[in-house]
Amino acid sequence: LEKFEGIGRRFNLLAELHALGLDADTIVIFTSDNGSRARDEGGSNEPLRGEKATAWEGGLRVPCIVRWPGHVPAGEVRSDLTTAMDLLPTLAALCDAEVPGDRTIDGRDISALLLAAADATSPHEAFWYYLTDQLHAVRAGRWKLHVFRDGAAVEELYDLVDDPGETVDVAPSHPEVVAELLGHAERARAELGDAGTGRVGAGRRPVGEVADPVPLTTFDPAHPYYLAEYDLTDMG
Repeated sequence: LEKFEGIGRRFNLLAELHALGLDADTIVIFTSDNGSRARDEGGSNEPLRGEKATAWEGGLRVPCIVRWPGHVPAGEVRSDLTTAMDLLPTLAALCDAEVPGDRTIDGRDISALLLAAADATSPHEAFWYYLTDQLHAVRAGRWKLHVFRDGAAVEELYDLVDDPGETVDVAPSHPEVVAELLGHAERARAELGDAGTGRVGAGRRPVGEVADPVPLTTFDPAHPYYLAEYDLTDMG
């Protein structure tokens, strides 16, 4: 680990971009892996509920900070629903590039949100929370409906604006919202399937494959990244 000590102090990405004259022409995006496991490693997802590998917000919500001088307004905060899948079509749009037209692209162009257009809203009508091949929850706007957990069907509704920690189930007082989100859940099952209900799905995405794949890295048990992994016991 000694040879890596101090790298963060000696190298600053933004300073390097400025020195190379690329600062104004570079979009810098900061995000992270999802959800601390919140076990005994010292991680926490508070004030959000849940941990990694759950459909609670603490297991899935991540930060996203975007910097593009002269284009993305400094200090602007948006709470619209977006996902990491949106990065592909968004960056393609900003760079005047085309996304593949021979496959389903689940992400949406959110460049209007990043550029703070006055009338910009989330392009997602709904978002589906899957764990492996099971639908666990669905969200539309401020509302999130949990439909499956711990091997059983549930029907719990949470208001993520007033209650981002998902502490109060408001399904009994909003039956119309529950019905709307159940409709979104049915569309998810029809397209992607749902092992929890035995649905197959007519539009399941094919597994990505690479012809003649070549490993990009080699295993090194002494590498700092490997030594720092917290889930080695889980992985075996």
